[in-house]
Amino acid sequence: MTNAVRLITIGFLLLALMPSPAQSQPTRFNSLNYLYSISGKKTATGQHNREPSAQPAKWTNRIDSLTGHYPKLWSGDFLFQADNIANRGVMIAEAKRQWKKGALINLMWHACNPARSQPCGWDSTGVLSRMTDQQWQQLLTDGTPINTRWKQMMDEVAVYLQDLEDSGVEVFFRPLHEMNQGLFWWGGRRGASGTAQLYRLTHDYFTKTKGLSNLIWVWDMQDFLSLATDLTDYNPGNDYWDIAALDLYDSGTGYSDYKYNAMLKVAGNKPIAIGECQVLPTPAQLASQPRWTFFMGWAELVFSFNTPTVIKELYNSKEVENLNE
Repeated sequence: MTNAVRLITIGFLLLALMPSPAQSQPTRFNSLNYLYSISGKKTATGQHNREPSAQPAKWTNRIDSLTGHYPKLWSGDFLFQADNIANRGVMIAEAKRQWKKGALINLMWHACNPARSQPCGWDSTGVLSRMTDQQWQQLLTDGTPINTRWKQMMDEVAVYLQDLEDSGVEVFFRPLHEMNQGLFWWGGRRGASGTAQLYRLTHDYFTKTKGLSNLIWVWDMQDFLSLATDLTDYNPGNDYWDIAALDLYDSGTGYSDYKYNAMLKVAGNKPIAIGECQVLPTPAQLASQPRWTFFMGWAELVFSFNTPTVIKELYNSKEVENLNE
């Protein structure tokens, strides 16, 4: 073997030993790296657990009872009612328990309107209330009463997120979800000074002011027909989110290629996910749309919009990964 051939051979060997892009660790989060590793191959199963916070694994346990599998992703909510706010610690304890079992942890926050009062209800004076344009500007302006109140509310939540960080728990954090949904006080405001700006303010407060480093940011939208435009108008900027999620509730259009392709376009190489759904995706749909890295069934709606047979078939299909896998 000549020296030239020997050098070429050694070069090929070194290249073979180098990690491929699929083998590399693109982020500092194990949970997020897991999503990168399954993207295009598998979809992690997920289940949300909403009220009451005193029973934070109610719907996850029901999935196991029905299918024989725990979901890979467990989800909870900081919520807004007096009793559920009082039981935030119970919900966080469950998050720790699920993390120790190997689950992905997803947390969201149906927050009360900081221009009104907390606790609140699921009504026009609470989560479903509106802000005037003047109140909205106060919310975004540092030092105003509404801005200060929002930061106080974030302080309350940050205590629990810090507890999770101290316990080594990584969190898919999904505040201000369904940003293009005008139903909520925070949503439905397009443009640079709209909901996207509130998301940036919230992100910076938790990460910079509070110094939390265990949050994986989920930017979440809903599947309206205006999705392609909404993904531009409500995008807070790529530096502000790690996962792009879509909540699928439009039964008329379902898991359309239009929605899937729109999410792929905005996400680039970042993971995309089904942030919420009532009708679960079928194995065939996941096979044809393999970039969905997880789906999250919405609490009790999973069991009223899907037959037991359909749920079992999905959780036992080769397209998904459950907790025990």
